[in-house]
Amino acid sequence: MAADAAEEIRGTAQGTAPVPLSVLDLVTVGAGRTATDALRTSVDIARLAEKRGFHRYWVAEHHSMPGVASSSPAVILAHLAAHTDRIRLGSGGVMLPNHAPLVIAEQFGTLEAMAPGRVDLGLGRAPGTDGATAAALRRTDRLNEGADDFPQQLAELIRFLDDDFPDGHPYGRIHAVPGPVQATSPGGVQSAHRPPVWLLGSSGFSARLAGTLGLPFAFAHHFSAQNTVPALDLYRDSFRPSAVLDAPYALIGVSALATDDEKEARRQVQAAALNMVRLRTGRPGLVPTPEEAEAYDFSPMEEEFVRSWNANVIHGTPDEVRTGLDDLRKRTGADELMLTANAHGGDVRLRSYELIADAYGLPAA
Repeated sequence: MAADAAEEIRGTAQGTAPVPLSVLDLVTVGAGRTATDALRTSVDIARLAEKRGFHRYWVAEHHSMPGVASSSPAVILAHLAAHTDRIRLGSGGVMLPNHAPLVIAEQFGTLEAMAPGRVDLGLGRAPGTDGATAAALRRTDRLNEGADDFPQQLAELIRFLDDDFPDGHPYGRIHAVPGPVQATSPGGVQSAHRPPVWLLGSSGFSARLAGTLGLPFAFAHHFSAQNTVPALDLYRDSFRPSAVLDAPYALIGVSALATDDEKEARRQVQAAALNMVRLRTGRPGLVPTPEEAEAYDFSPMEEEFVRSWNANVIHGTPDEVRTGLDDLRKRTGADELMLTANAHGGDVRLRSYELIADAYGLPAA
């Protein structure tokens, strides 16, 4: 599997882009829109991304957030698999402490059977929500225990994916299906291939773990920008070659929004920032319209948060966004840029990816 896994992980830059470009979709729901609208937009963006040469398309697990309709990544990925043919699809990520490892192995084995050779399994250790919701998901209030057990949960999940528990292990006779066991069963013709595993993080913990295990690493620059360079340095310094990779491979998630004029970009980004203000102050809701953001009376503390937040959102005209992405890539040395466009309207998000593709001369649709 080693050569195949490395080939799937390492994308190829298209056009004049310095590294492969990919998409992170939060399936955002704007005020006046429905989850159905958001999921239709996801299909439209995935199709555009495939046609224009983006390498992969990931969705992220979130819970109890009205403006984010991505609580079930496996379900959304199955939907996207039915509407695309080539682009890689994956989780960015599944929050492993919320789930039994066997369940995730079964879900992503099923996705692999639906879209052979183009599924990624990205894993995080955060809950993807607040503590009360995490407790409801896990049916326990011992939340720290789940995060602390992440390396053990990860090892168990990989054993299920590879179907290689050692003799005498309590799970030795349990198999994740669809999965490799079908290839070794009498008459089996099932592919033994399974999705490559990525570790996700916004601090140093998963960076070090990914490096130690020789796995690819994805860093959440879009909401933890101050930690990006230290985490990537830690990943590279701790990297040990594995059966999966012989050298580090790191992508970063980047908030990027391109519009036809700079003023409109500022309006859209301000609305997304208001959404974050509400989320961070315990008032999560649908993504507000730019008009609502323009009328909102920000407190001094909120204004400071917005300035800090928007400083890490690359936005403006296509040329401005391209320059910002190029500079970020040089500063971080990232091997891949995964772009997330946060805006109220699906049409704005779709247009943004199209403009960025044009700016880099990605293949025409």
